[in-house]
Amino acid sequence: MKFQPDKSDTLTLTGHGSGWLAVDQVQFTSSMLVGSNGLLQAWNCTRFEDLTAEHFALLAEQPVEVVIFGSGAKLRFVPPAWLAPLTAKRIGVETMGTPAACRTYNVLSQEGRPVLAALLVE
Repeated sequence: MKFQPDKSDTLTLTGHGSGWLAVDQVQFTSSMLVGSNGLLQAWNCTRFEDLTAEHFALLAEQPVEVVIFGSGAKLRFVPPAWLAPLTAKRIGVETMGTPAACRTYNVLSQEGRPVLAALLVE
């Protein structure tokens, strides 16, 4: 029996490692925003310590149900007040390490959910 990989109509996170991640086999070395609606853009932050409330206010402008925040190599949480713009629009937020965020984004996007991955690459 020959196995075929699932074909996805959305952007797929196909790899990650220290200092990089890959979207549809294209490698990026900067933090990225990846959306099931086709959004693919650099996210202007290089370290967790550089994040501000404005980074999360930008996420609230996207037409999604949930934001998956990949906090880098380890799990770290931002101040809850920074998530207020997302909460006000009833957008769910899940925080996890970037490797777990990549896997979670893929599952949700392949289910057809409107999801955005905000992935910190350090």
